[in-house]
Amino acid sequence: MPGPERAAILLMSLGEAEAAEVLKHMGAKDVQKVGQAMATLTNVSRERATEVLESFVTELDSQTSLGVGADDYVRRVLVGALGEDKANGLIDRILLGRNSKGLEALKWMETRAVADLVRNEHPQIVAIVLAYLDPDQAAEVVQLLPERMRTDVLMRIAKLDGIQPAALKELDEIMERQFSGGSNLKSSSVGGVKVAASILNLMDSAIESAITSSIAAADEDLGQRIQDLMFVFDNLADVDDRGIQTLLREIQTDQLGLALKGADPKIRDKFLKNMSKRAADMMVEDMEAKGPVRLADVEAAQKEILATARRLGESGEIMLGGKGESFV
Repeated sequence: MPGPERAAILLMSLGEAEAAEVLKHMGAKDVQKVGQAMATLTNVSRERATEVLESFVTELDSQTSLGVGADDYVRRVLVGALGEDKANGLIDRILLGRNSKGLEALKWMETRAVADLVRNEHPQIVAIVLAYLDPDQAAEVVQLLPERMRTDVLMRIAKLDGIQPAALKELDEIMERQFSGGSNLKSSSVGGVKVAASILNLMDSAIESAITSSIAAADEDLGQRIQDLMFVFDNLADVDDRGIQTLLREIQTDQLGLALKGADPKIRDKFLKNMSKRAADMMVEDMEAKGPVRLADVEAAQKEILATARRLGESGEIMLGGKGESFV
C-alpha cells in the first residue's frame, strides 16, 4: 500500500479535527499527496484499516526515543481523537491483538480465512466462535458460510446462555492447535438473543431478511425475540428530537443525504425538522440534484448511521426506541 494511502487511512480514522492538526505540521507537497489520497479513498475494508493502524503502532514502537511507551502514547492519542467509549475496542484490537492467540486471534484474521476455518466444524462450535467475535466481523463471516448453515448457526447463537469456562478454554485450545495460538479468554458469557440480533443488524439486508424469515419459520417465539431486539434505519423515527440532534452531530451530511434517499418519508421528515431551515433546504436540494442512486449505496449509508446510533445508545448519549428498547 502506498505511503500516502496509508497516511490517508490513518488520518481519516482519527477524525477531522485531529487530521487537520497533523496536516499543519506537514509540507505542502506531502499535504497535497495525502489530500489526494483521502479524496480518492473508497470502500476501505476493515482489514485494511486495521492493518494500517497496526503498522503505525509497530513503527512508532520501533522509533520512539522520547522515554514514553508507544502503547501509552497510542492509547492517549486514540482516546483524545475518538473518545473513551469509541476508542476502547480499537485500542484492544491494536495493542492486545499483536500477541493474541487462540480464539482472540480470530478477531485479527481476514474474514474469509475465519469462514474457511470454521465452515467444516459442528454448527454449535461455529455458533460459539461467532458469538465470541465482534458483531461486525461475525456478520461478515456468516455471509460467507454456506446458505444452509446460516439459519442454524444464528439460532444456536440466540439460544446460547453462556458457556462453561472449561469448555471455552477447550475450544480456545482447539483453535490454538489449528493455527498455533494460546489462551487469552476474557469471559465465558457469550451468545444470546441480543448477540444474534446484533449480528443480523450488520448483515446485508437481503441475507438478513432470509435468515430472520427462516428462524421465524423454525421457531416463531425465538424469531420474534430476535426481531424485537433488532433496530433498523426506519426505527430512528422513534428516537426523540434531542437524540436525533446528537446523532446529526456525529454523522456526515453527504452520508445522511444518501441514506435518506431510500428512507420512509416519516424518517426523512424527522431528520429535516431537527436541522436548521437552511441546512434542511440544502439537504433537500442536494438529494434532488443527486438523482437515482444504487440501492446498495443507500443501504450501506444507512448501516453506517445505524452503527453510530448504536454506539451513542450504548454510551447512554441517546435512547433508541422502536422495535427494541435501548441498547444501553
